[in-house]
Amino acid sequence: MVRIMFVNAIALVILVGSVLYLNEFRQNLIDARTDALSVQASIIAGALGESAVAGPESIEIDLAPARQIIVRLVGPTENRARLFSTSGGMIADSLFLAGDKKLVEEPLRQLDYQPSLKEQLVNRLHELLDAITQDIEAPTNIDRPTVRAEELPEVQQALEGVLTSQLRQREDGQLVINVAVPVQRFRRVLGALLITVQTDDIDAIVRAEQMLTIKVFVGALVLTILLSFFLGRTLVRPIRVLARAAERVRRGIGREESIPEFADRRDEIGDLSRSLSDMTGALYNQIDAVEAFAADVAHEIKNPLSSMRSALETIQISHKPEVRDKLLAILEDDVKRIDRLITDISDASRLDAELTRGQTQSIDLGIMLATLVDAYQTTGKCDDVTIEFGDDEAGVFMVSGIEARLGQVWRNLIDNAISFSPEGGTVSVSIGIKNRMVFLGVEDEGPGVPDGAEAKVFNRFYSERPSGEQFGGHSGLGLAISKQVIEAHGGSIIVENVTSAEGAVQGARFIVTLPLAPA
Repeated sequence: MVRIMFVNAIALVILVGSVLYLNEFRQNLIDARTDALSVQASIIAGALGESAVAGPESIEIDLAPARQIIVRLVGPTENRARLFSTSGGMIADSLFLAGDKKLVEEPLRQLDYQPSLKEQLVNRLHELLDAITQDIEAPTNIDRPTVRAEELPEVQQALEGVLTSQLRQREDGQLVINVAVPVQRFRRVLGALLITVQTDDIDAIVRAEQMLTIKVFVGALVLTILLSFFLGRTLVRPIRVLARAAERVRRGIGREESIPEFADRRDEIGDLSRSLSDMTGALYNQIDAVEAFAADVAHEIKNPLSSMRSALETIQISHKPEVRDKLLAILEDDVKRIDRLITDISDASRLDAELTRGQTQSIDLGIMLATLVDAYQTTGKCDDVTIEFGDDEAGVFMVSGIEARLGQVWRNLIDNAISFSPEGGTVSVSIGIKNRMVFLGVEDEGPGVPDGAEAKVFNRFYSERPSGEQFGGHSGLGLAISKQVIEAHGGSIIVENVTSAEGAVQGARFIVTLPLAPA
C-alpha cells in the first residue's frame, strides 16, 4: 500500500516542485513589465525632447517645463522618474516634485499583536517557497538623492543614445526595474530619463500563483492518496486474504478451511483466486487418492498374506507329502504375487513424481510403435498372435512427452490385447491424425469388455482376466497407470467393444488421444 502511494505521489511532487523552483512565470512578468515601461519611458522622453527645450538649437533641457511634463505624465502612476543632464547630474526627481499627491494612511499593528495559527502557517509556507524559489541575480539599487549617471550604467548608456533596462535589488530584497532612455532633439542627446518601477505587485501575483499551485497540489495529492488507497484495497487486500487463507489451509486439520474465490472479479486477482482454489481442490483430491491407494494396497497385499498364513498353518499340521508339496507351490505363487504387487505399486507411487520432474521431448509415435511391434515379433513375446501395424511414416505423428512412460503405455495395451486374444488371433495397432490430435488404437479379437465395465477397467487393482488364466498373474495397475500417464500428457484413453453387423462382440478396442506437437 505504501509503495503504491509513494509511486503515484512522487511524480506529482516532482512536477509541483519543478513549477515552484523554476519560477519562469515571474521572469515572464518582469519581461512584460520592462517592455511596457520602455514604451512609456520613450513617450515621456519624446515629450521632453519636444516641449522642454528653449528652441531648436537648444543643447540642454529647460528644467521648468520638464518638471511639469514629468508631474503630468508620471504623477498618476506609481512609477518614479529621474532626469539626468548630459553632465551626469540628476536635475529632477518625481519623488520630490509637487503634483497630484496625497497622503497614504497605513494602519499599524498593535504592540501586543500575536499572529494567529493560520498566519503563522502562511508565513512558514512563504518562507519555504522563498527558500525553494530560484533567486534572480541583480545589482544593488542606488536610491540616493545625489546619485550621478556614472553610478548607474543604464543611465550612462542612455546618455550615449541607447535605451537600456536594468533589474536591480533593494535592501529589503525586492526587485525594481530601471529603464533609461535618451532625451533627444533632432538626434541630439539633451539628457537621460530613468523610469523606476517596483515589482511588489509582480511578487504578489507570483505568490498568489504559488499558493494556487500549492492548493491544487494538496487537492491532487489527497485524490492520489485516495485512489492509491482504493487501488491498494483492490489489489493488496485480496492478495492478503488469499495468503492468509492459504496459510490456514496449510495449518488446518480437516477440510473446513478453503480458498475464497473472488468469482465476481474478471481480472488477474480473480484468476489467481480460482487457480488457488482449484489447486487446493486438486490437493485434497490427491490426498483422497493417496488414502484410497493405501487402502487398496493394504487390501491387495493382505489377500496373498492370508493365503500364505493359511498355507503355513496347514503345513504344520499336515504330514502328507503331496499336500505339503501343494501348499509349498501355493506359497511360492503368493510370494511371486506379493513381489509383483510391490513392484507395480512402487512403479505407480513413483509415477506422479516422474511425470512432474520428467523432461518432455518431441516423440515420433509412428517410429516408436513400429519399433515396439518389431520388438514383439522378433523376441516372440506375442506367441501365436499376429500384430499388425502398417503406418510408420516418420515425422508425421509427433507429440511432446516423456518417451519412457509413453512406451510403457503402448506395452501395457499390447500386452493386454495379446493376453485376451485367442490362438491365431490378430492384434491391430493403428494411428492417425484428426483436428490436431493423434489417435492411436489397439484392437484385439478377445471376448471384449463386460457391459458397464468400460470405466472400471482403469481403476487401480481392477482385474478382468480371460478364463483359464492363473489367478494373481496381474496386479490390476497396468491400465490405471496408462490412464494416469496419458492424462498427464493432455490426452485421454477409452475402451469400447468391437461388434459385428449383427451386434456380436468381436473384441475390445483401446483408443488413445494425444495432442499433436507444435510444428
